[in-house]
Amino acid sequence: MGNVFIESTAVRPSPSGGEREGPAGGGRYEASIDPGWNLRPLPHGGVVTAMAARAMVDHLDAPDQRLRTLHTTFVAQVAHGDVEIDVELLRRSRSVSHVRSEVRNVGQVRGHTTTAVFGSTRRGFDFTDLEPPLPPPRPPDACPSYRDPIPPEVDLENWEPLPFWERVEGRPVIDHPPWVENVAERAVRSVWNRMDDPPFLDDGTLDPLALVVFADMMPGALAEREGNDNSQWFAPSIDLTFHLLDDCRSSWVLAHNTVRHAGDGYASGDMALWDYGENGTDKPRLVAYATQLFLFSFLR
Repeated sequence: MGNVFIESTAVRPSPSGGEREGPAGGGRYEASIDPGWNLRPLPHGGVVTAMAARAMVDHLDAPDQRLRTLHTTFVAQVAHGDVEIDVELLRRSRSVSHVRSEVRNVGQVRGHTTTAVFGSTRRGFDFTDLEPPLPPPRPPDACPSYRDPIPPEVDLENWEPLPFWERVEGRPVIDHPPWVENVAERAVRSVWNRMDDPPFLDDGTLDPLALVVFADMMPGALAEREGNDNSQWFAPSIDLTFHLLDDCRSSWVLAHNTVRHAGDGYASGDMALWDYGENGTDKPRLVAYATQLFLFSFLR
């Protein structure tokens, strides 16, 4: 039996998508987005970005060059169902290559546009200057789960479980449920995330594209500062920039998220993903870092 995440983000070359003429070259891929990754009401943006990256990896076909960075712009909505992925090789070299792709629903003009850089291992320096969260986080088994039953006295209007959270479990270290009145001094959130079917590769590392999914969860920190009244506002993503920094060897990943600025109807957030070992008690390693701009939409 295969892995849910890897299989549901799989892509295949399109019979109608041949190589483009010119020095860059490109191709078309087909895929289908499983509604099991839906939030409200669209698929999680990180899952769509992961699908774009899979098409770029296949098209580049350079096993010695791994994903180093990607930038996604959410130009138009992408719904679950059949999608087309156009891939363009912008530049290939022996050590660094640049690729661009666009994921869109069949029949639509625009969707999510991603540019990525792949690179081989190079000589350089080795350090991490970003401090892990302090105090050290409680391990996952000592934290509550977003799947815990809602207290019987709580009456949440229009509350319904989202399919995405039936495949990804979150265990908050710094976060408050929407029925708890809380306004913090800073926009900071820290959550253990884990896919129910962790997508481990043959070498024992977590599929790095799973980290793209964990990175695309930044508005939550702002809810800590402004309150968790999610019935009144939500925050669609404008973009996502993701840097893959190291291998992750644990199914639980600590997602430490801050929002540095909000104004004029927009907000800027960042996300650090840390590997603390499978039990959440090892020396932390920074495995990915991401930033995002999102906007606010208020319900009438």
